[in-house]
Amino acid sequence: MRKTWLVGGVVVGACLSFVALLVVGTYVVAAQLGGGGVRGAVGLAKGAVPAAYQPLVQQWGNLCPAVNPALLAAQLYQESGWNPRAQSHAQAQGIAQFIPGTWAAHGVDGDKDGDRDVWDPNDAIPSAASYDCSLAQYVKDVPGDPTDNMLAAYNAGAYAVIKYGGVPPYKETQNYVRVIRSLEKSFARPVAPVEPSRQAAGAIYFAQKQLGKPYLWGGEGTAADGGRFDCSGLTQAAYATVGIDLPRVANDQYNAGPHPSREELLPGDLVFFSDDLTDSRAIRHVGMYVGGGYMINAPYTGAVIRFDKIDTPDYFGATRVTSDGAQALPRRGTDA
Repeated sequence: MRKTWLVGGVVVGACLSFVALLVVGTYVVAAQLGGGGVRGAVGLAKGAVPAAYQPLVQQWGNLCPAVNPALLAAQLYQESGWNPRAQSHAQAQGIAQFIPGTWAAHGVDGDKDGDRDVWDPNDAIPSAASYDCSLAQYVKDVPGDPTDNMLAAYNAGAYAVIKYGGVPPYKETQNYVRVIRSLEKSFARPVAPVEPSRQAAGAIYFAQKQLGKPYLWGGEGTAADGGRFDCSGLTQAAYATVGIDLPRVANDQYNAGPHPSREELLPGDLVFFSDDLTDSRAIRHVGMYVGGGYMINAPYTGAVIRFDKIDTPDYFGATRVTSDGAQALPRRGTDA
Protein backbone atom coordinates (compact mmCIF):
# COMPACT_ATOMS: atom_id res chain seq x y z
CA MET A 1 0.00 0.00 0.00
CA ARG A 2 1.11 3.59 -0.57
CA LYS A 3 1.64 6.45 1.85
CA THR A 4 -0.02 9.50 0.29
CA TRP A 5 -1.13 13.01 1.11
CA LEU A 6 -4.82 13.83 1.55
CA VAL A 7 -6.09 16.47 -0.85
CA GLY A 8 -8.04 19.31 0.75
CA GLY A 9 -11.79 19.67 0.31
CA VAL A 10 -11.58 22.67 -2.01
CA VAL A 11 -9.18 20.87 -4.33
CA VAL A 12 -11.34 17.74 -4.28
CA GLY A 13 -14.39 19.76 -5.25
CA ALA A 14 -12.52 21.31 -8.15
CA CYS A 15 -11.27 17.91 -9.24
CA LEU A 16 -14.81 16.49 -9.20
CA SER A 17 -15.90 19.16 -11.65
CA PHE A 18 -12.82 18.52 -13.76
CA VAL A 19 -13.46 14.77 -13.87
CA ALA A 20 -17.07 15.34 -14.91
CA LEU A 21 -15.79 17.24 -17.95
CA LEU A 22 -13.26 14.52 -18.68
CA VAL A 23 -15.97 11.86 -18.99
CA VAL A 24 -16.96 13.60 -22.21
CA GLY A 25 -13.66 15.23 -23.09
CA THR A 26 -11.59 12.06 -23.10
CA TYR A 27 -13.60 10.71 -26.03
CA VAL A 28 -12.99 13.94 -27.95
CA VAL A 29 -9.26 13.73 -27.33
CA ALA A 30 -9.20 10.09 -28.42
CA ALA A 31 -11.00 10.95 -31.64
CA GLN A 32 -8.72 13.87 -32.47
CA LEU A 33 -5.35 12.29 -31.73
CA GLY A 34 -4.29 9.51 -34.06
CA GLY A 35 -1.47 7.14 -34.83
CA GLY A 36 1.11 6.43 -32.18
CA GLY A 37 1.88 2.94 -31.04
CA VAL A 38 5.33 1.39 -30.81
CA ARG A 39 6.12 0.76 -34.45
CA GLY A 40 9.86 0.56 -34.92
CA ALA A 41 10.59 0.44 -31.17
CA VAL A 42 13.60 -1.67 -30.22
CA GLY A 43 14.29 -0.39 -26.70
CA LEU A 44 12.71 -1.58 -23.46
CA ALA A 45 10.13 0.39 -21.50
CA LYS A 46 11.37 1.79 -18.21
CA GLY A 47 11.44 -0.87 -15.51
CA ALA A 48 9.40 -3.37 -17.54
CA VAL A 49 12.21 -5.92 -17.34
CA PRO A 50 13.74 -6.48 -13.88
CA ALA A 51 17.11 -4.72 -13.66
CA ALA A 52 18.97 -8.01 -13.09
CA TYR A 53 17.84 -9.29 -16.51
CA GLN A 54 17.60 -6.13 -18.58
CA PRO A 55 21.16 -6.20 -20.01
CA LEU A 56 20.70 -9.83 -21.08
CA VAL A 57 17.34 -9.15 -22.71
CA GLN A 58 18.65 -6.04 -24.47
CA GLN A 59 21.75 -7.85 -25.76
CA TRP A 60 20.26 -11.17 -26.80
CA GLY A 61 17.02 -9.63 -28.03
CA ASN A 62 18.96 -8.30 -31.00
CA LEU A 63 20.40 -11.67 -31.99
CA CYS A 64 18.50 -11.91 -35.30
CA PRO A 65 15.97 -9.83 -37.27
CA ALA A 66 12.94 -11.90 -36.20
CA VAL A 67 13.55 -11.07 -32.51
CA ASN A 68 13.78 -7.81 -30.61
CA PRO A 69 14.29 -7.09 -26.90
CA ALA A 70 10.62 -6.34 -26.26
CA LEU A 71 9.51 -9.56 -27.95
CA LEU A 72 12.02 -11.63 -25.99
CA ALA A 73 10.87 -9.92 -22.79
CA ALA A 74 7.24 -10.72 -23.63
CA GLN A 75 8.06 -14.40 -24.07
CA LEU A 76 9.99 -14.63 -20.79
CA TYR A 77 7.26 -12.80 -18.88
CA GLN A 78 4.55 -15.01 -20.35
CA GLU A 79 6.52 -18.18 -19.68
CA SER A 80 7.62 -17.57 -16.09
CA GLY A 81 6.80 -14.07 -14.85
CA TRP A 82 10.61 -13.59 -14.52
CA ASN A 83 10.90 -16.45 -12.03
CA PRO A 84 14.21 -18.30 -12.63
CA ARG A 85 13.03 -21.23 -10.47
CA ALA A 86 9.71 -21.73 -12.25
CA GLN A 87 8.72 -25.31 -13.08
CA SER A 88 5.51 -26.38 -14.80
CA HIS A 89 3.54 -29.62 -14.53
CA ALA A 90 4.99 -30.52 -17.94
CA GLN A 91 8.51 -30.22 -16.46
CA ALA A 92 9.27 -26.97 -18.27
CA GLN A 93 12.06 -25.38 -16.28
CA GLY A 94 13.57 -22.01 -15.47
CA ILE A 95 12.92 -18.45 -16.54
CA ALA A 96 12.48 -19.49 -20.19
CA GLN A 97 10.52 -22.70 -19.42
CA PHE A 98 12.55 -25.15 -21.52
CA ILE A 99 11.48 -28.79 -21.37
CA PRO A 100 14.48 -31.11 -20.89
CA GLY A 101 14.55 -32.42 -24.47
CA THR A 102 14.48 -28.94 -26.01
CA TRP A 103 17.12 -27.72 -23.57
CA ALA A 104 19.39 -30.62 -24.44
CA ALA A 105 19.17 -29.70 -28.12
CA HIS A 106 19.13 -25.91 -27.94
CA GLY A 107 20.53 -24.78 -24.58
CA VAL A 108 23.65 -22.63 -24.86
CA ASP A 109 26.38 -21.61 -22.42
CA GLY A 110 25.47 -17.94 -22.50
CA ASP A 111 27.90 -16.78 -19.82
CA LYS A 112 30.78 -18.98 -21.05
CA ASP A 113 31.36 -20.52 -17.62
CA GLY A 114 31.66 -24.06 -18.97
CA ASP A 115 28.15 -25.36 -18.34
CA ARG A 116 24.60 -25.02 -19.70
CA ASP A 117 22.31 -24.51 -16.72
CA VAL A 118 18.58 -24.23 -17.45
CA TRP A 119 18.07 -22.63 -14.01
CA ASP A 120 20.63 -19.88 -14.66
CA PRO A 121 19.14 -16.86 -16.48
CA ASN A 122 22.62 -16.11 -17.84
CA ASP A 123 22.26 -19.31 -19.87
CA ALA A 124 18.48 -19.56 -20.22
CA ILE A 125 17.84 -16.09 -21.64
CA PRO A 126 20.53 -16.41 -24.34
CA SER A 127 19.18 -19.89 -25.08
CA ALA A 128 15.65 -18.55 -25.55
CA ALA A 129 16.88 -15.96 -28.05
CA SER A 130 19.07 -18.52 -29.81
CA TYR A 131 16.17 -20.96 -30.08
CA ASP A 132 13.91 -18.24 -31.49
CA CYS A 133 16.49 -17.41 -34.13
CA SER A 134 16.95 -21.08 -35.04
CA LEU A 135 13.21 -21.41 -35.55
CA ALA A 136 13.16 -18.22 -37.61
CA GLN A 137 15.82 -19.72 -39.85
CA TYR A 138 13.82 -22.93 -40.30
CA VAL A 139 10.75 -20.99 -41.53
CA LYS A 140 12.53 -18.13 -43.32
CA ASP A 141 11.06 -19.01 -46.72
CA VAL A 142 7.45 -19.23 -45.47
CA PRO A 143 5.20 -16.34 -46.62
CA GLY A 144 3.94 -13.86 -44.07
CA ASP A 145 5.41 -12.01 -41.12
CA PRO A 146 8.74 -13.63 -40.13
CA THR A 147 8.24 -12.99 -36.43
CA ASP A 148 4.69 -14.37 -36.43
CA ASN A 149 5.96 -17.46 -38.23
CA MET A 150 8.79 -17.85 -35.74
CA LEU A 151 6.39 -17.63 -32.79
CA ALA A 152 4.06 -20.13 -34.47
CA ALA A 153 6.99 -22.50 -34.94
CA TYR A 154 7.87 -22.07 -31.25
CA ASN A 155 4.34 -23.21 -30.34
CA ALA A 156 3.41 -25.71 -33.04
CA GLY A 157 6.74 -26.69 -34.60
CA ALA A 158 8.43 -25.53 -37.77
CA TYR A 159 6.91 -28.35 -39.84
CA ALA A 160 3.36 -27.09 -39.18
CA VAL A 161 4.30 -23.56 -40.23
CA ILE A 162 5.89 -24.82 -43.43
CA LYS A 163 2.96 -27.15 -44.13
CA TYR A 164 0.35 -24.41 -43.85
CA GLY A 165 2.44 -21.65 -45.41
CA GLY A 166 2.29 -19.47 -42.30
CA VAL A 167 0.68 -19.51 -38.87
CA PRO A 168 -1.24 -22.83 -38.81
CA PRO A 169 -4.99 -22.93 -38.17
CA TYR A 170 -4.60 -24.11 -34.59
CA LYS A 171 -6.46 -22.01 -32.03
CA GLU A 172 -3.73 -22.47 -29.42
CA THR A 173 -0.99 -21.39 -31.82
CA GLN A 174 -2.90 -18.40 -33.15
CA ASN A 175 -3.62 -17.31 -29.59
CA TYR A 176 0.05 -17.70 -28.62
CA VAL A 177 1.16 -15.47 -31.49
CA ARG A 178 -1.47 -12.87 -30.62
CA VAL A 179 -0.58 -12.87 -26.92
CA ILE A 180 3.15 -12.43 -27.44
CA ARG A 181 2.72 -9.71 -30.06
CA SER A 182 0.34 -7.87 -27.73
CA LEU A 183 2.69 -8.16 -24.75
CA GLU A 184 5.56 -7.00 -26.95
CA LYS A 185 3.92 -3.57 -27.15
CA SER A 186 3.92 -3.31 -23.36
CA PHE A 187 7.61 -4.12 -23.03
CA ALA A 188 8.73 -1.83 -25.86
CA ARG A 189 9.76 1.77 -25.25
CA PRO A 190 7.42 3.85 -27.44
CA VAL A 191 9.07 5.87 -30.19
CA ALA A 192 5.91 7.86 -30.99
CA PRO A 193 2.97 9.21 -28.97
CA VAL A 194 0.82 6.43 -27.55
CA GLU A 195 -2.66 6.25 -29.10
CA PRO A 196 -5.40 7.49 -26.73
CA SER A 197 -7.80 5.06 -25.10
CA ARG A 198 -11.45 5.12 -26.14
CA GLN A 199 -12.56 3.24 -23.01
CA ALA A 200 -10.95 5.60 -20.49
CA ALA A 201 -13.93 7.86 -19.89
CA GLY A 202 -16.15 4.98 -18.78
CA ALA A 203 -13.49 3.69 -16.41
CA ILE A 204 -13.08 7.18 -14.91
CA TYR A 205 -16.83 7.49 -14.47
CA PHE A 206 -16.93 4.29 -12.42
CA ALA A 207 -13.92 5.24 -10.29
CA GLN A 208 -15.40 8.67 -9.61
CA LYS A 209 -18.53 7.08 -8.15
CA GLN A 210 -16.40 5.19 -5.59
CA LEU A 211 -14.95 8.37 -4.03
CA GLY A 212 -15.30 8.38 -0.25
CA LYS A 213 -15.62 4.62 0.20
CA PRO A 214 -13.28 3.14 2.86
CA TYR A 215 -10.27 1.16 1.64
CA LEU A 216 -10.38 -2.62 2.11
CA TRP A 217 -7.31 -4.81 1.68
CA GLY A 218 -8.20 -7.41 -0.97
CA GLY A 219 -11.47 -5.61 -1.69
CA GLU A 220 -13.07 -6.13 -5.09
CA GLY A 221 -16.28 -4.18 -4.54
CA THR A 222 -18.46 -7.24 -3.97
CA ALA A 223 -21.42 -7.37 -1.60
CA ALA A 224 -19.26 -9.39 0.79
CA ASP A 225 -16.70 -6.55 0.66
CA GLY A 226 -19.37 -3.97 1.36
CA GLY A 227 -18.65 -2.41 -2.02
CA ARG A 228 -15.12 -1.52 -0.89
CA PHE A 229 -11.87 -1.83 -2.85
CA ASP A 230 -8.11 -1.91 -2.54
CA CYS A 231 -6.00 -0.15 -5.17
CA SER A 232 -5.84 -2.78 -7.89
CA GLY A 233 -9.36 -4.00 -7.13
CA LEU A 234 -10.62 -0.49 -7.94
CA THR A 235 -8.78 -0.23 -11.26
CA GLN A 236 -9.78 -3.77 -12.20
CA ALA A 237 -13.43 -3.05 -11.50
CA ALA A 238 -13.34 0.30 -13.32
CA TYR A 239 -12.05 -1.20 -16.53
CA ALA A 240 -14.39 -4.19 -16.23
CA THR A 241 -17.28 -1.75 -16.71
CA VAL A 242 -15.95 -0.97 -20.22
CA GLY A 243 -15.35 -4.61 -21.13
CA ILE A 244 -11.63 -4.85 -20.30
CA ASP A 245 -10.58 -7.66 -17.98
CA LEU A 246 -7.48 -6.59 -16.05
CA PRO A 247 -5.57 -9.05 -13.88
CA ARG A 248 -5.94 -8.69 -10.13
CA VAL A 249 -2.27 -7.99 -9.42
CA ALA A 250 -1.10 -4.36 -9.67
CA ASN A 251 2.30 -5.22 -11.10
CA ASP A 252 0.66 -7.33 -13.82
CA GLN A 253 -1.71 -4.46 -14.62
CA TYR A 254 1.41 -2.50 -15.60
CA ASN A 255 1.74 -4.74 -18.66
CA ALA A 256 -1.82 -4.13 -19.90
CA GLY A 257 -0.72 -1.78 -22.67
CA PRO A 258 1.97 0.66 -23.83
CA HIS A 259 3.58 3.18 -21.50
CA PRO A 260 3.07 6.91 -22.08
CA SER A 261 5.61 9.31 -20.63
CA ARG A 262 4.69 11.61 -17.75
CA GLU A 263 4.20 14.42 -20.26
CA GLU A 264 1.85 12.29 -22.39
CA LEU A 265 -0.52 11.18 -19.61
CA LEU A 266 -4.23 11.26 -20.41
CA PRO A 267 -7.23 10.67 -18.12
CA GLY A 268 -7.82 6.95 -17.63
CA ASP A 269 -4.15 5.97 -17.74
CA LEU A 270 -3.10 3.73 -14.87
CA VAL A 271 -0.29 5.19 -12.78
CA PHE A 272 2.02 3.03 -10.67
CA PHE A 273 4.22 3.45 -7.61
CA SER A 274 7.13 1.42 -6.24
CA ASP A 275 10.07 1.55 -3.88
CA ASP A 276 12.23 0.03 -6.67
CA LEU A 277 12.06 2.20 -9.78
CA THR A 278 14.03 -0.34 -11.85
CA ASP A 279 11.63 -3.29 -11.62
CA SER A 280 7.94 -3.42 -12.54
CA ARG A 281 7.56 -6.63 -10.50
CA ALA A 282 8.14 -4.53 -7.36
CA ILE A 283 5.16 -2.22 -8.04
CA ARG A 284 2.97 -1.99 -4.93
CA HIS A 285 0.33 0.62 -5.76
CA VAL A 286 -1.83 1.71 -8.70
CA GLY A 287 -4.24 4.57 -9.32
CA MET A 288 -6.16 6.06 -12.24
CA TYR A 289 -4.99 9.37 -13.67
CA VAL A 290 -7.68 12.05 -14.01
CA GLY A 291 -5.59 15.01 -15.20
CA GLY A 292 -3.93 18.00 -13.62
CA GLY A 293 -1.36 15.83 -11.84
CA TYR A 294 -4.02 13.93 -9.84
CA MET A 295 -5.31 10.37 -9.67
CA ILE A 296 -8.25 8.56 -8.10
CA ASN A 297 -6.93 5.78 -5.87
CA ALA A 298 -7.64 3.56 -2.89
CA PRO A 299 -4.57 4.43 -0.78
CA TYR A 300 -4.34 2.25 2.34
CA THR A 301 -6.19 0.87 5.36
CA GLY A 302 -7.87 3.65 7.29
CA ALA A 303 -8.17 5.93 4.26
CA VAL A 304 -10.96 6.39 1.72
CA ILE A 305 -10.92 6.33 -2.06
CA ARG A 306 -9.86 9.84 -3.00
CA PHE A 307 -7.79 12.12 -5.21
CA ASP A 308 -4.03 12.25 -4.67
CA LYS A 309 -1.11 13.82 -6.49
CA ILE A 310 0.96 11.48 -8.65
CA ASP A 311 4.23 13.43 -8.63
CA THR A 312 5.89 11.78 -5.65
CA PRO A 313 9.31 10.12 -5.31
CA ASP A 314 7.83 6.64 -5.66
CA TYR A 315 6.12 7.34 -9.02
CA PHE A 316 7.11 4.48 -11.31
CA GLY A 317 5.31 5.08 -14.60
CA ALA A 318 2.03 4.68 -16.43
CA THR A 319 0.11 2.33 -18.70
CA ARG A 320 -2.52 3.14 -21.31
CA VAL A 321 -4.77 0.10 -21.04
CA THR A 322 -5.76 -1.68 -24.24
CA SER A 323 -8.17 -4.56 -24.74
CA ASP A 324 -5.54 -6.68 -26.49
CA GLY A 325 -2.91 -5.88 -23.88
CA ALA A 326 -5.15 -6.81 -20.97
CA GLN A 327 -6.36 -9.99 -22.66
CA ALA A 328 -2.79 -11.16 -23.18
CA LEU A 329 -1.85 -10.98 -19.51
CA PRO A 330 -1.50 -14.04 -17.27
CA ARG A 331 -3.51 -14.13 -14.05
CA ARG A 332 -1.23 -14.68 -11.06
CA GLY A 333 -3.28 -14.13 -7.90
CA THR A 334 -4.27 -11.16 -5.74
CA ASP A 335 -2.59 -7.94 -4.72
CA ALA A 336 -3.29 -4.70 -2.88
